[in-house]
Amino acid sequence: MAAGQELVSAWRPRVPGVTEVFHARFTEYAYPMHVHDAWTLLIVDDGAVRYDLDRHEHGTPLDTVSLLPPHVPHNGSPATPGGFRKRVVYLDSSRLGEEFIGPAVDSPDLRDPVLRLRVGQLHSALARPGDELEAESRLTLVAEHLRHRLRRRAAGGRHESPVLARRLRELLDARVVEGVSLEEAGRLLHAHPAHLIRAFSGAYGIAPHQYLMSRRVGRARRLLLDGVPPGEVAPVAGFYDQAHLTRHFKKLVGVTPGRYRSRAR
Repeated sequence: MAAGQELVSAWRPRVPGVTEVFHARFTEYAYPMHVHDAWTLLIVDDGAVRYDLDRHEHGTPLDTVSLLPPHVPHNGSPATPGGFRKRVVYLDSSRLGEEFIGPAVDSPDLRDPVLRLRVGQLHSALARPGDELEAESRLTLVAEHLRHRLRRRAAGGRHESPVLARRLRELLDARVVEGVSLEEAGRLLHAHPAHLIRAFSGAYGIAPHQYLMSRRVGRARRLLLDGVPPGEVAPVAGFYDQAHLTRHFKKLVGVTPGRYRSRAR
């Protein structure tokens, strides 16, 4: 594959709990720090990915299943010269609840060949229209396996974000489209804007504006998968205009909204 050539495919299957399936091949593209509002269940079929989660570096060998929790910033870049090919399924809280975020942060990479095989089988079923029942059945067993592992970890402790950072995150989550200024956030949360930035960045490893932009890009992805034309997505997702959407979408997803939608099923 030529340097810089990126291939993606994205769709939303008719399987409860799945918000998106995303297959991609990246040779040079590196994800900046960003967040998702869904669980990221990731396997790498070729090459390897290195990423930072909660200020710790991780990697994805071929026998690994990576489970990245929602709301926790992470990045990603090729760890091998030829880039990487990955398959991702994004899961909502009906499959994995937020009570498992802390245990998932501790050890996001699962060295489990059987689980790796089952996630691969899940992707095969998700890619075949008409096999939704098989996909749902396979996902049910995978999610049960993940919950079992995470429950065992949860007994060892739990992560708690500082109160002020958590309250700002909740405010940003409630204002994804319309946004909120630091001045207004300071008034609502009774804190100086500079203190808000320090508290949020210290707790989550990402600035408030980066978090908000990640949430907006996530909303744009869902709208594009719903069939909304790229030209209509920008204002609905909270972007100033189409150029604003395109700049941030390409930065976080690796392709433009138009290419993403053209590769969506």
